[in-house]
This record gives sequence, structure tokens and C-alpha cells, in this order.
Amino acid sequence: MDDVDVLAAMGIAGFGKQSKKHELKPDRFDKTKRTDVRPSAPASQAADAKPVKIAAAAPAPAPSTDSASPSPGPTPPPARADDNGGDVEPEYDPDDDYAAPNEELPTFPITHELSLKDHTKVVSALALDPSGARVLSGSHDYDCKLWDFGGMDARCKPFKTWEPAGSYYIHDLKYSPDGHSFLVISGSIQAKLYDRDGEEKATFIKGDPYIRDMKNTAGHVAELTSCSWHPKDPQLFITGSADSTVRIWDVENKRKQKTVIVVKSRERGARTKVTTCSYSPDGKLIAAACLDGALHIWKTSSNFVRPDSTIEGAHVKGTETGSVVFSVDGSMLLTRGGAGDDTVKLWDVRKFKKPIATREGVVTLYPKTNAIFSPDNKFIITGSGATVKGGTGKLLLLNKDDLSAVKELELDATPVVVQWHPKINQAPLIERPQIVVGLTNGQISVLYSPQTSLNGAKLLMNKGPPRKITVEDMSDALAAPTILTPHALSMFKDGDEIKGTKRKREKDRQDPRKSRRPELPVTGPGRGGRVGASATQHVVQNLVRDTTRDEDPREALLKYAQMGEEDPQWTAAWRQNQPKPVFAQVAEEEKEGEE
Repeated sequence: MDDVDVLAAMGIAGFGKQSKKHELKPDRFDKTKRTDVRPSAPASQAADAKPVKIAAAAPAPAPSTDSASPSPGPTPPPARADDNGGDVEPEYDPDDDYAAPNEELPTFPITHELSLKDHTKVVSALALDPSGARVLSGSHDYDCKLWDFGGMDARCKPFKTWEPAGSYYIHDLKYSPDGHSFLVISGSIQAKLYDRDGEEKATFIKGDPYIRDMKNTAGHVAELTSCSWHPKDPQLFITGSADSTVRIWDVENKRKQKTVIVVKSRERGARTKVTTCSYSPDGKLIAAACLDGALHIWKTSSNFVRPDSTIEGAHVKGTETGSVVFSVDGSMLLTRGGAGDDTVKLWDVRKFKKPIATREGVVTLYPKTNAIFSPDNKFIITGSGATVKGGTGKLLLLNKDDLSAVKELELDATPVVVQWHPKINQAPLIERPQIVVGLTNGQISVLYSPQTSLNGAKLLMNKGPPRKITVEDMSDALAAPTILTPHALSMFKDGDEIKGTKRKREKDRQDPRKSRRPELPVTGPGRGGRVGASATQHVVQNLVRDTTRDEDPREALLKYAQMGEEDPQWTAAWRQNQPKPVFAQVAEEEKEGEE
């Protein structure tokens, strides 16, 4: 008998635990597919954005049936070569059957869209944790919401909602580099730190608004606008505020900031509002944009007395710059102008004098509209409002070199905040992960592609419809009907009052607990609850009797005359030059006559 037949007779079909196959329909993503994706630039401008092809793997050779071969098992999966030429075991993905061999992969993950609807007003802040499994959103409805792609069902609802600062708008949200905590920046003057599950860990101190010198205050004294974590040290972060300061904080010390950077303006008053701030990827630079249109850069190794680089009038004066973002390599700086400026500008950090590229006419009505780099550092994405009445907002995908439009994507409302996560991606050669966009109608759009995206929104589509719960699935306690008997307890009975309660009430009145009588003093003059005669006598005896009205004032003064002559303590200084009284000599005859 062949070895294969022997193993089959013994019930052995292979080695190791077989993974359960997901039998899902290939068209499960079609219900979220977009139909209005179109390029807005001619083919010559989008030549650099050619789709990338992935060649199909060569079929594996059929297993030999020779008796000299080793024990049979499942056919090994086809090997995939990595960048270094070695063989890498491919990870299992139930979506491998969705992409056909030699199919052109989309350049951007915008072919499909998933909507998360729970906010009631404009989504003003978005953040994704480093793993890409959770989305944190903040809105003008004062709420923060946590979304988990792995735990959501077809309803797409958040698993936690709370108001971090009462009736204040949410301005900025940032996850720490390790993903264990996140910051919430609202319109208040105190930053708040939360753990991964949304439980509050710390509320940082607020400063004294009556102190003029901002370096002498322990915290901010005006509304917060933005924040940024140190990319290398998860214990440090910065916050920008309308009190014209950027403060560096330590997570372990919530009572006082670590360093204060006072931003001075050339305008009268020497103060301005810091609208946004950011760390460079290496943590050696801090950039901040202000309300007076200036753009500043400090080195973290300096004393922060004055900025190392400054551009006055980088944006229109009086407009709130929405974002300041460093490129992946840290050589470029991207700024997004606010309402009234409507520009996107790209700056060279090494030659920080004038922008190397500018795109105008990018309309926005919200001060927190941002612009970010793509993970591969080749494109820039930002939102733009409608230019005409009744128009729709657009998501602009721009070329980094000249800020020319590569694609324009129409959405249900105007995009405000955009996040482009670099990790929820399948193809190693194409860094095009999923894009999360916050809209003005309170909706969050997750743009993805089934071919190039991994996890994220695809987890929801991979889940089948929820199975209906039957009686057999429930325990006996849940399946058993609940019998309610009204008026079963004595407190709910409707009947005559119990007779003979007079004696019971008198007895309860004697009980200090049931009558709620206050405790009486046990010792002292008030013993027994009364103030006795002894207490009154004690008070009267201690009174000091005033006897000055019974004394002659002339005698009271003259009793000190002799003492003043013998010991002149107060008049000894001028006794030598005081005149002596000279009285007239009166004859004795005149005295007798007068008598």
C-alpha cells in the first residue's frame, strides 16, 4: 500500500493546523466602490504617477508521487522574493483572489470609500494610532470619538464618545509615537492626556493670566491651538496657544512646563497667536506659524531666545495658517493657509527665504484645514472648498515638485482634515495606504483600495453579515421569560395603613438615629443641652471693669508731675534751653488788701 493511502487510512491528511479558509464573495467591496474618480490633469503632468504592475507568481511544481519521496503534506505556498533576493514567506490574506494576475494597481487608494457617520458638526481633528487599527476624531459638536476597525460591525459606530472639555471645540488630536496615549487640544487653556482606551491620565496646569511675562507662568493663559509629539522621545510634546507661546511639556510633570518659547511679533504689542506648530522628523527643529503671517523655526538645542529662521509675511496677515508639516526626510516644510489666504506653499528648510512652490485658489472656510505629505514623499494631499455657490468640496492630490493637480476627488462635503497612514498597506513596493478625511457635514470618509490596502476599512468588508441569535445560543437565564409581579413588595402594596403606629412613632422619636437628632455636647458648660448659671458667671467674672469715669482727671495728671521732674525721659532733650518762669514780686500789703 502506498504511503499516501496508509496516512489516509489513519486519518492523517497533513502536518500542522490548517488555517480556516474564508469563503467570501469577490464582489464584497463593490458596494463601497466609487464611480466618480477621474484625473484632473493631462497625461503629461501625471506621467510620474504611472500605475505599478505586480507580476503573478510562478505556479508551484506538482508534488511527486514517487515512493522514495518524503511523507506527503499540503502543497507549499509559492515563494516571494524580497528586495535582497531572499525568499520571504507570504502572509495569508483572504483578498488574494480579488486581484487578477497582471492587473494594474491604482496609483492612489481612492477607488473605494467607507463612511463613518456619528458626528453632528464639522470634523475638525483626526488622528490614527501608529498601528492603523484605531481612528480618533474630534468635532465642533464638542465630542471626541474612538473608532476601532477590528471591533466595528456594519453599523460603523464608535466604541467610545466623550466631551473632553465641555463646550469647547476640538482643535487638535495627536497619538504618541508608541501609541499608548494621545493628546486632546481643545479651545480651553489646558491640554489633556488620555490612554489608548480613552481614559483620562492627566490634565496639565493653566497659567496665571495676571502675569505679563509669559516665561514666569506655569502654563498657558489663552486658548490652545495645536500640539505635536517629539518623534523620538514619547515623554515630550509641544503645545501652541493664543498667548504667543510654544511650550514644551514632560508627560510626567503636569504642574509646570519644561521650556517656554515666547514668540515675538513685529506688530504693536509684540504678541501674536500661534496657530500651529510641529516637530521635524528627527526632533531637532520646531516650526510654528502665527496669526501675523510669520513662519518661525527653532533648533531644539538652542536657548529659544529668538528663532533661528524667520519669514515675515509667509502667509496673509490676519489669517490662521492651518498646518505646518515637515517632509519625511525633514528637508521640506509644507504650510496650508487659512481662510483669506487660500494657498498651499512648499518651503526649503535649508534655504528658508521664499517658497519653492505655491498653489493658489485652494479655498477653505475653516482654520484647521491641513495639508500633508504622502508616505512616499512624492505627493501632497489637501482639501478644497467649493468655489461657486452650490458646489461640492474636493480632495486635491498634488505633485510635490510644482504643486500641480494630479487628481481631484469630489466628496459629499468640503474636506477639512486629512490623514494618510503609511502602515495599513499590502504591497511593499507601493506606499499607498488608506486615506481618512474629515468633512464639514460630520462625516468621516475612509478611502482605500482592495488591491493595495491592508486591514483598516477592509476588515469591515471581510466580515460577513451578523448571524441572528437563536434561543439555543442563549443561556437558560436569558432565554427564560421574566415574570413581573406588581405590588409583590410591601412598599408597593395599596392597602390600609397598619394600625397601632402611635406607640411605634414615640419609640422612634426617642431613638437618635431614626429621629435624626443632632449629637448633644457631653462635657463643658453646655452639658445636657442647656447653658447653666455657672457658664454665665464665668463670663461675667472675666469682664474687665472700666473705672476711668469715676476718677478726677486733674488728679490723674498731677500724680505724674513729680515723676516727670525726677526722671524726665521725654523732655530731657530740651530742658537746658527751656525758659524759666519769672513771677512778679507781690508785696504783702497788696495781698492783704486784696483779701
